[in-house]
This record gives sequence, structure tokens and C-alpha cells, in this order.
Amino acid sequence: MTIVVSAMRIPSILNPHSSFLIPPSSNLIPQTSNLSMPKPSSFSTYHKIIIFLLALTQFTIVLDFMVMSPLGDFLIKAMHISPGQFGIAVSAYAFSAGISGLLAAGFADRYDRKKLLLFFYSGFILGTLACGLATTYPFLIFARILTGLFGGVMGSVLMAIIGDVFKPELRGRVMGFIQMGFAASSVLGIPVGIYLANIWDWHAPFLMIVGLALLIFILVYRFMEPVVHHLSQNQKTTALNHFRNVLAHPPYQLAFLATALLSIGGFLMMPFGSAFAINNLKISPDQLPILYMATGIASLVIMPLVGRLSDRTNRFKIFLFGSVWASIFIVIYTNLPVVPLWAVIVLNILLFAGIMSRMIPASTIMISLPRLHDRGAFMSISSSLQQIAGGIAAAFAGLIVTQKTPNSPIEHYPTLGFISVAVMMLCAYLIYKVYLMTRQASKEGVSQAKIEQ
Repeated sequence: MTIVVSAMRIPSILNPHSSFLIPPSSNLIPQTSNLSMPKPSSFSTYHKIIIFLLALTQFTIVLDFMVMSPLGDFLIKAMHISPGQFGIAVSAYAFSAGISGLLAAGFADRYDRKKLLLFFYSGFILGTLACGLATTYPFLIFARILTGLFGGVMGSVLMAIIGDVFKPELRGRVMGFIQMGFAASSVLGIPVGIYLANIWDWHAPFLMIVGLALLIFILVYRFMEPVVHHLSQNQKTTALNHFRNVLAHPPYQLAFLATALLSIGGFLMMPFGSAFAINNLKISPDQLPILYMATGIASLVIMPLVGRLSDRTNRFKIFLFGSVWASIFIVIYTNLPVVPLWAVIVLNILLFAGIMSRMIPASTIMISLPRLHDRGAFMSISSSLQQIAGGIAAAFAGLIVTQKTPNSPIEHYPTLGFISVAVMMLCAYLIYKVYLMTRQASKEGVSQAKIEQ
């Protein structure tokens, strides 16, 4: 698949010289005595190490969440639960992640981001271990809640670190690499997890994640430097007031709503993806790893390309193209009859390409939006609202789809597809409003203080 966008270099609408939130003179990149800043088009050795560590961390977080979908058919049959109960198991993570993100928002800019990363990562490892040891449905729900309490905050911490360490003109490429955690989970993690589940049972993938996460924890502790530049911005308010100020800032509110809607489409369809493939498209459990692996390999090419394009051209145009592309293939995929495996793989790749063409430019825009001393709180609130909205979507999806017997086709899955498309269009409208505000502010040369008034 070829993603066709204009190669013409158009100044980013959210770079530090045009953003209405970040004045041209603001310095977002920490200066360190032992690390020289890279040229705009290159990364230093240390930056490459940071990208690698953050990508590995993202890989385990994404894998823990994404593996629930392909394990859905295993869990429904092993625990004798309904699709609605499985939807609750998926949404339990999202709800707890959303709540913890909101609770952590007021404190997110008051500590070294490296320490926050290690603290929440340790809790994530403990929660994932509990998932690997769960033997009953109530304990599984408890384990997913525990994992979400810590893992849900991880994404916002990672995004805040990216915003602090990397210049705006490099963030698109950084996001492209970090989001490769999705591809890596599809290429390596999910196929291996399904393979282990086929050999042993559904507990094995979670125990695999625990072992890998422990190794990554050690690497982050050893090689990442403290991320404390934001602490130079004196916080004269309490944590609660800081949370309120960030939540009440009008430009942030629009971004919060847009990012919440950004995830709903995926949450609607994802929990029942494997069940739809197995029971409706007649993909065997042994073929399921092939489907995820092929999609992941294609994504390893697509995501860096989208990230590079996000740094070179208009990010909103890429986002809009991805939204239209994804909408088309969502409708096609959710209404598929039984087709050969190769056809399912091709359509899945094309669908995923559209989704990533939305996520990467949108994430890059959102990272550039908050002021330095608000970034941690902004990303925490944004991630929380995204998780809560996704949890509602997953629970809602569990109420829509039905399955008469454990081996019968999933019903009403196309309905989820149409709802997802509608949400994507609404999200595109909100992102467009953000685009118009920033473009107007850039044309008029409005100062940050005037915009905030």
C-alpha cells in the first residue's frame, strides 16, 4: 500500500514558532552538560538510546493491552463467560487507567519523569503478574484493574518525556518509532503469546510480558538520565489547583475531547477482533498469529513513513487522509463474508495503515500543545479521558455484539463498524477546530498571554 500525501514542505501549524501556547522564545529542550543538542534533522546517540528504551517500554504496555483481544476467544471458552463479560474485563483496565491518570495529573509535573516512569512501570509489572496467575473471572477483573491503575499512566509519562527531550521538528519521527510498539506487538508479541496460549493456556502470554518487562525496567534504570527540566518552572499552586488550571484551560479542553474520541473507534472493534476472525471469517486459532504477524510487519514500514511525513508536511492533512482511509476499510472489513486468509490479511493491513495515519499525527499535535510546566498534567488528563471513553466504548460494544453459542458467529459486528466511522468523523471535526485556532493565532501573531485571556 502506498500512502499518497503531498511531499511539499508546509510549516507545521503547531511548531514552537506558530503555536499560540508556546512563544517563540520558550526553550522546551533540556540543556545538559554531557549531551550536545542534535541538529534538527538528526538524533544524538543518547537520543537514540532513549527512543529505543521508550519503544521497548511502549511495546510491553501495548502488548499487555492488545493481547486481550486475540485471547478473547480463549478466555470466553476457558472461563465460560459471555461476550458482555469479556467486554467488562477489557473495560476494567480502561476505567482504572482513566481514574489513576486523573489522580496523578496534579502531581505529574512535580517529579522527575524518570522516577515516575519506574514507579508506575513496577506497578504495571505486578498487575500483569496477577493476570498471569488469575484462575477465576473475579480475580481476572481485579488483576486488570490493578494493571490499569499503573499501566494507564505510563502512556502519558512516555509522551511527556518525548515532549521534554525532543524538539518539535523531531517528534513526528520519534512518535513513528515509539508507535512501532504496536507493530512489534503484532509481529512478535501477539503471535508468540497466541502460540504459548495454544501450547499451555491463556496465562502464558502475561507471564511472558512480566519477564520481558523486568529486563526493560533494569535497562531504563541504568541508561536513562533524569528528566527534570520541567521542574525549573516554579509551581506556585497546589497539585489540586494545578490540575484544575490545566483542566479549565479552553484550548486544552478541546484537545481533551478530541483525544478521547480518538480511541473510541479502536475500543469499539478491538475487543472482539479475534472472535470475529475465528467465528465469522473462519480463521483458525493456528492462523491467527499469521494474521497479526503480517499486519505487524507491514506496520514496521508504514509507521516510520507516517512519522517522517508528519515532520515534513501538514499533520492535519495526514490525519484527515488516515481518517477517511480507515473509515472505508472499517466498513469493508466488518461486513466481510468468509474469504481466503490472504484477503483478510490484505484488508487488515490496509485498515491498520489508516488507523496509524490518524494516531501518529494526532499524537504529535497533542504533544506540542501544552506548555512545558503543564505537559505532564495535560498528558495524564488526556490519557485518562481517552481510557475512560475507551472503557465505555468497550462495555458498549459488549452490549451490542451477541453470540448464541461459544462457536457461533459474532452478531452485530458491522454495527460497531458504522458507529466507529461516525466517531472518527466527529473526531476529525474537532481536530480541524484545533488546526483552525492555531493557524489563526499564527496569522495574527497573537501572543500566548492574549490567547489565554
